[in-house]
Parts: sequence; structure tokens; C-alpha cells
Amino acid sequence: MVLCIATIACSISKKQSARLLDFQNDLASRIQSSDGASPMRVFKINNFEDSILLRTPSKPVVFGQDTATLDLFVNRLYATVRDSMSLGVGIAAPQVGVLKRIIWVQRFDKEGFPFEVYFNPVITKYSELKQDCLEGCLSIPDRRDTTKTRAYSILMEYDKRDQSHHVEMVEGFTAVIFQHEIDHLNGIIYLDHLKQESIDARRIKTFR
Repeated sequence: MVLCIATIACSISKKQSARLLDFQNDLASRIQSSDGASPMRVFKINNFEDSILLRTPSKPVVFGQDTATLDLFVNRLYATVRDSMSLGVGIAAPQVGVLKRIIWVQRFDKEGFPFEVYFNPVITKYSELKQDCLEGCLSIPDRRDTTKTRAYSILMEYDKRDQSHHVEMVEGFTAVIFQHEIDHLNGIIYLDHLKQESIDARRIKTFR
């Protein structure tokens, strides 16, 4: 089972606290259209308009303005990943049409496998050791594939809702979930990794 090695908490930086949460009016209205227990529509890569947004990098989100909308959105994002139509192990805000750096991840490396929310997660180091992993995606219907280039362990930084900043190393399957969801924040889907693996394999074959 995956082992979470270390967590370091410190106060959020002035630069981070200076960033503002800026949900646009139309987006805020969509978030506020229902309560926190109501899932949102999952955007699909096979829908042209959805795919444009899924391919767009997200903006940082920190705290200070429109906190009620932020809290409501976080709850609705969780309701979406736990909805019977989804039942995923992670979800990123862009998957419901919100270009903010927010993800929910199920922690299989912790007792009880809890879901936890992360703000502005960034992977700062990848292990050289890779792992194969069967991946699916809520935004890619009816498909699962084995990726071979996911790092076995990652070092990442993120903010929590209490405005604390953390540095953490994560291993195994949970590390894959983080890599998958953080990719979404950067406009990347796991199919991109399969494409790159195919290109690399052809290069190696040609070289030989």
C-alpha cells in the first residue's frame, strides 16, 4: 500500500495570500445554481466545446474574496466525484468547467482511504523510478489504458483551506492519482502520455 512519507506545514506566503479568487459572474451563477450536495456536469473530451476548456491551463486560486462561492464549489466538486454516475478516485476543477487549481484526491495511503481537497498543487520532483498503472478518466468515457511513465513517487507543494502551505512526498497508486489530476490543471489528459510513450517507443526502435 502507498506510504505518505512526510508532511511539512508552514504559513502561507505573502505572494500566495495576495492572489485573489476571481470566479466570473456567469461561473459563480452556475456554481450557486444548486446546493453543496449537488454534483456538477462532468466535461467530456469528446465534446468539442468541453475539450477546449479541458485543454486550457487553470489559474491559481487562493483566499480572500468570494469565500462562500469557493466553499460551495469545493463541496459540489466533491459531490461530483462521489456521484453514482462518476465514482472516481479523484477530480480536478477543470473537469466541471472551472479553470481553478483545485483537486480532490482519494488517499489510498491513509487509513480509511479519505478524500482530501488540495489548492494550487504543484509537483516539484518526480522519481526516476516509474510504475505501470491502469488509468481511466471521468472526462474520457468508456476507456481505460495502462500508462508506463508515471513516477513512483513525487514531491509536491499545495495549500489547504486553512491557508497553510504544505510540502509532501507521496508514493505508489496515490502518487498516480495526484499526477493525473494535476495534469488536468495543466490542460493535459492521460492519453497524452500514451501518445508520448508511442513516440518514444518508435524512436528507440529506429535507433536500434
